[in-house]
Amino acid sequence: MKQKFKDHIKNRLPFLQKSKLLIACSGGLDSIVLAYLCHVNNFEIGIAHCNFGLRGVESDEDENFVSTIAEKFQVPFFVTNFETEKYGQDNKLSTQMAARELRYQWFETLLSSHKYDYVLTAHHKDDNLETFLINLSRGTGIDGLTGIPEINRNYVRPLLPFSRNQIMEFATKNEIEWREDSSNSDTKYLRNKLRHNVIPELISINPSFLNNFENTLDYLKHAQDFIRSQMYRIRKEVFEYGELDTIKIAIHKLQKYDNPKKYLYFLLKEYGFTAWDDIIRMLNAQSGKQIFSSTHRLVKNREYLLLCPIIEDVPDRVYHIPEEENRIMIPSGMIHLKEVSELCDTDLKTIFVDKEKLKYPLIVRKWKEGDYFYPLGMKGKKKLSKYFKDEKLSLLAKERVWLLCSGEEIVWVINYRADNRFKINPETKQLLKVTIT
Repeated sequence: MKQKFKDHIKNRLPFLQKSKLLIACSGGLDSIVLAYLCHVNNFEIGIAHCNFGLRGVESDEDENFVSTIAEKFQVPFFVTNFETEKYGQDNKLSTQMAARELRYQWFETLLSSHKYDYVLTAHHKDDNLETFLINLSRGTGIDGLTGIPEINRNYVRPLLPFSRNQIMEFATKNEIEWREDSSNSDTKYLRNKLRHNVIPELISINPSFLNNFENTLDYLKHAQDFIRSQMYRIRKEVFEYGELDTIKIAIHKLQKYDNPKKYLYFLLKEYGFTAWDDIIRMLNAQSGKQIFSSTHRLVKNREYLLLCPIIEDVPDRVYHIPEEENRIMIPSGMIHLKEVSELCDTDLKTIFVDKEKLKYPLIVRKWKEGDYFYPLGMKGKKKLSKYFKDEKLSLLAKERVWLLCSGEEIVWVINYRADNRFKINPETKQLLKVTIT
């Protein structure tokens, strides 16, 4: 195994040979063997151990054992103690998930503060199978069936090609000591139940089960790569990227494909959506229909689905601009105010007004129902709700509209239309240019 490990690093993970590596070491068989292999191959390593405080004296003995290994290898040793159960209760997490979250938070701190390049974890072939079966039992797409990634950002798993039996044989042959975690035999945990009750049965049926499973993972990864390349092409066709992180999904382009539901699944799953039947019904729903994930929002707007992040907003937020101020930042940009001597070209982001008609401080606020203004270039007044409907503004666009006001009167529907009451005329003496960037 020592030579196979060395060949695997050389062929698949050569960057590890010249990197500064932090080994996550519990004291169990797998992580001790990983530390040993890295040490005998002269990698630059440090050892990190988490004491989760879940097994009393046994946890402390694990900590002391790993400390002894680090001292024997003459490498840096890092240890931390967690109140895992309390953290899980406070954050409504299972003990296993709490431990996972705590250790990865700590690893990130060590990577940053001690300038390590990668964290190595000792996941192996059997762990891959257990994860596959867990995801399969919970219901998952292809992403959940492609196994544990060998490289995930700064986390690398060099033992994935090796089975637990291979690791055990290597440790026994080389007289490597390790600690047994008594909780690993507790079958109240799903992973342990699979490890002790299900997987041995599968292997007894077919002794080549683990190797065949590894081949299946390769096929699934190839299929995943093909799906990703196809979805990249489709995304380029149906996605239109707009302002303020909004993506427009063209419904008519999407409906050219058979079974749009499966395409919406691959297009939207990374944004946290799961209500696929509701989403497919949106294609034929009225404008304004909305569906939320934990992070994003999907809105039907005429011939499009609009996708955008959920942004915490305060609808009654108001900004004041005293006369001596010449700029102010609002969520949609920076407003600049400048007295000028002559007109130049205007656009949706620039207006010119008669400064003497303004009442200070100017006010910037969100629009609300009942607001009206006198659109520049039109006769009479108009409710903003009617103006937005005529302009075919989406629900998202309407929510993001800000107004520049003089007292109760609207001076500018920012980014859309100025108000007729403040326009310049031949008698204007003070010309104010207002721009948003």
